[in-house]
Amino acid sequence: MPAYVISDVTIRDAEAFESYRARAAASIAQHGGRYLVRGGEVEKLEGNWMPGPLIVVEFPDMESARRWYRSPEYAAALEVRDAALSRNLILVDGIQL
Repeated sequence: MPAYVISDVTIRDAEAFESYRARAAASIAQHGGRYLVRGGEVEKLEGNWMPGPLIVVEFPDMESARRWYRSPEYAAALEVRDAALSRNLILVDGIQL
């Protein structure tokens, strides 16, 4: 069953963000993930949530997503994360279609 990593990002430093983004993308691909949403326009329809850029990554399952998040490949991206951005990050189980 697919799983999704969803991130609401606030960019702190554009140059550091590009470094983080490149490292994260490489690590995601190595762990079977793929981007479904990578920034883009956000339109509020209801409520008070005003997210920054949203990122949604699909993994084959929850365990694959957890392995990616704990991987040495993603650790290389985390080295620049705090300079690059702040975020809210969740992992959610999908449904089998």
